Amino acid sequence: MKYTDNAINILTTKTYKGIGRAWIVKSLKGNESVEKIVSLINSNSKQKELITVDDFEFNKNQTINQIKIFEENCDGLVAIGDKNFPKYRGNVKESERPIFLFYKGDLTLINFDNNNVTVIGLLNPDETIESREQKIVSEIVKKGITILSGLAFGCDSIAHKQALIGGKTVAFLPSPLYKIMPAKNKGLAFKIVEEGGLLVSEYFDEHKSGMDLSSRYKDRDRLQALYCDTIILVASYAQDTAERWKLFGQKLDSGARLAMGFAKDYNIPRAVMYDQNLDVNNPMFDLNRELVNDDKSVTTLTQNSLEEIINNIDLNKEKAIKHHNFKTDLFG
Repeated sequence: MKYTDNAINILTTKTYKGIGRAWIVKSLKGNESVEKIVSLINSNSKQKELITVDDFEFNKNQTINQIKIFEENCDGLVAIGDKNFPKYRGNVKESERPIFLFYKGDLTLINFDNNNVTVIGLLNPDETIESREQKIVSEIVKKGITILSGLAFGCDSIAHKQALIGGKTVAFLPSPLYKIMPAKNKGLAFKIVEEGGLLVSEYFDEHKSGMDLSSRYKDRDRLQALYCDTIILVASYAQDTAERWKLFGQKLDSGARLAMGFAKDYNIPRAVMYDQNLDVNNPMFDLNRELVNDDKSVTTLTQNSLEEIINNIDLNKEKAIKHHNFKTDLFG
């Protein structure tokens, strides 16, 4: 398992009370000395007692021992300040910027210079939705673009499997790499890596509660948005679908809704699969319909618009590079 001393320092810093992503982004650039980090923790955190360099080194060794337990399941750990730490897309607030990532597979697939499209959707698509999604993913992969998704059942799995037919795919996980979630997709996760793809997680320990797991799914949804050049929603229920269609007692997924919301916040181009004639009375397209009707910046997928989305990826990157805040936002 590969990691730098800097990555372990960042990971250890995160274990202290009151220190989250925003604190680390504001306080550290990466590669600071332990003495510097300890000084910053003591002067600007919610620690009740001052810590010493020896305290930090002790916790650092504990952290190393913890991650060594699953080194067979993980190729490496990267953190801000490391040369190979992938740069996210868009305008991302400090509390949502990634500070370290555990990975297995080809980490370069989420680099800024690699063209990526996230494809997401609901857990229980029908056969027609599956067929339509497969055609879209196939067209994207033909252009040499990497498919990103979240390894969930349904639309996520369809996207990964279709991408593996001649292309590469990346799965973002809400769980540590030694405990793939969902467990039934462990075989798919292994195949993604075997075929030159990538698994990514921000976690090296298991969730402690249902609330913690829910938060991790939300973090997974945000990663799907901030490492892609465009995000495509295949199909999804809306927040009020159960009430709207009187589907009481059913638990309808909202991960796709969250990911699309993150993409909007980050100014990542968004597109939806939707046909007014075919999908108008299908609750599985409630979110798609809502986005098309309420947000003019969302593209409705057609053969022509899909080609335009693909062709605009490099153009949008060039605009981002020229933007005066780009250097500060991505490298600062």
